[in-house]
Amino acid sequence: MSGEKMPAADDRPTIKVAAVSWPGVELEPVATPPAADGGKPTRSRRARLLLAGGLAAALLAGGIGVGAYAYAGDVPRGTTVLGTELGGRSRADAARALRAELERRAAALNAPIVVTVGEKKAELKPADVGLAIDVDATVAAAAAAEAHAVSRLVGSRAVEPVVTVDAARLGAALRKAVGDQGREMTMPTVIWTDTTPKPVYPKPALTVDTAGATDAVTAAWLAGQPVTVPLVEKWPATTREEVDRLVTELARPAVAAPVTLTTEGGSVTIPPAAIARSLRFSTDDAGKVTPRVDVKRLRTALGGKLAKLEVEPRDAGLTITGGKPKVAPSRAGRQVDAAALGPALLAVLPKSTDRTVTAQLKPATPELTEAKLAELGIKERVSTFTTRFTGGLSSPRSQNIVQAAKDVDGTIVKPGETFSLNAHTGERGYDQGYQDAPTIVNGKLVPGVGGGVSQFTTTLFNATYYAGMKDVEHKPHSFYFSRYPAVIESTIYWPQLDFKFRNDTPHGVLIDTSYTGSSITVSIWSTKIYDSVKTEYGPRRNITQPKTVYLEPGPNCISAAGGIGFAQDAFRVIKKDGKVVKREKFSWRYDAEPRFICAPDPGA
Repeated sequence: MSGEKMPAADDRPTIKVAAVSWPGVELEPVATPPAADGGKPTRSRRARLLLAGGLAAALLAGGIGVGAYAYAGDVPRGTTVLGTELGGRSRADAARALRAELERRAAALNAPIVVTVGEKKAELKPADVGLAIDVDATVAAAAAAEAHAVSRLVGSRAVEPVVTVDAARLGAALRKAVGDQGREMTMPTVIWTDTTPKPVYPKPALTVDTAGATDAVTAAWLAGQPVTVPLVEKWPATTREEVDRLVTELARPAVAAPVTLTTEGGSVTIPPAAIARSLRFSTDDAGKVTPRVDVKRLRTALGGKLAKLEVEPRDAGLTITGGKPKVAPSRAGRQVDAAALGPALLAVLPKSTDRTVTAQLKPATPELTEAKLAELGIKERVSTFTTRFTGGLSSPRSQNIVQAAKDVDGTIVKPGETFSLNAHTGERGYDQGYQDAPTIVNGKLVPGVGGGVSQFTTTLFNATYYAGMKDVEHKPHSFYFSRYPAVIESTIYWPQLDFKFRNDTPHGVLIDTSYTGSSITVSIWSTKIYDSVKTEYGPRRNITQPKTVYLEPGPNCISAAGGIGFAQDAFRVIKKDGKVVKREKFSWRYDAEPRFICAPDPGA
């Protein structure tokens, strides 16, 4: 349409108000002083107010268009945000206007905020703590500002912008700024030395009030000003007096005498030592102390006493017989109702007489029944891996490997579960059947309980690797040993180093272990989902030669022939339906293993 003016981006109709004559209506004359220049007198302020007020009232009463003018746009007229007029605009126009203002203020809004925390100054970048103005929420707040019709014509109002902030990140930044000025809260509790309870009294933290600091920093950011955040004391919820009361009224009476636990299958005596090991005083993040009886600890403290009353449930399992998995049936049991025993025992511990608790023996069903086991789809061997012993089967090192294999044999890992070797075996000590054998500590071979378990770890790692399982955690050795595949191997050390894999398949996994006089084998049974899993190696690089180190002779000195150091890449290539579906890179750098000689240095 040639010659016509294009409409604005907002297509709302423009309300026009024409001049209106009011027949028969005259303003009452008001005497006014003459003008300073001697001219005609001006109309008084009262007359102007009468005119404005009367006109507005008349217009509103008449309803002849000015009402529409006053209510034009989503945002009431006279509404500003950060000094920018948003009144009379649609929400879309108001948002555009506010964004333009924020662009104009970008340098100021992005400038670091100078914060004084205690006696230290720090600078916070707004973006680092999530400080921003929510334009849409601010416009919505402006549109919701209350304003009656007259106020919409002649009034004004300023609406504060809606500010967003990441309180967690701001709190962390402020706590970092506190530095060594602050102190952690000492949580109250009651601890035990044998059967003697000892109070731990609360002490306050010296830190920042995150909620108040967030408001102060937000206001300072908008104003472009520095801000001071004071350090405050934050006390735990449980007081010193309450800790003393827990000791006097619960902990000391609790271990003053045994408790008799009766069941329909018989009775056992719970001695004070077992009570002390199981009565715990837990403290939450707010410092509130709650006493409870840990039935699991109680069971351990009683040793085999409860076994005389209970029948332990047994999960269904699998054994490999004749090259096929065979189901070992589950068995139901009967156990003390732990959920009821804890509160019941806690109730009698403060008493000096009638220290008897009656517990119910409830049916205990196995977690894994034959039916659930059948659903896991463990039907075929999907991988196997074998490594050879460096000594005979009777050597301590070989016996440690065999012990670890026995600990893991028959383990079932369900779909989605993560297997941890450390969690499965627990600490590998003398009581668990492990012996002293050479292990690597700080780059040297030294005697250590459980030495050699790394060979089992490597065997298990390779079995899961070639089954296509998800590698979660492993660490190759510092030195290369030719008995293991380069890069694709793993050490272990309690508790710092672990081996973990995740069963990321829809089927269950059975870990089957076996050994001969010269080797250890781990096989993974499940349902095969891949055509093949293979390893492709890159060339060795950055090769380094070993140095010779003379060590003081003695029973703890272990000599070593040494070996080269190098870096290498290994690629796990997984195929399914004739196509490569995964290609995973594993990289490692081996240090050159020194040649250790147990003799005085001839050059010294």
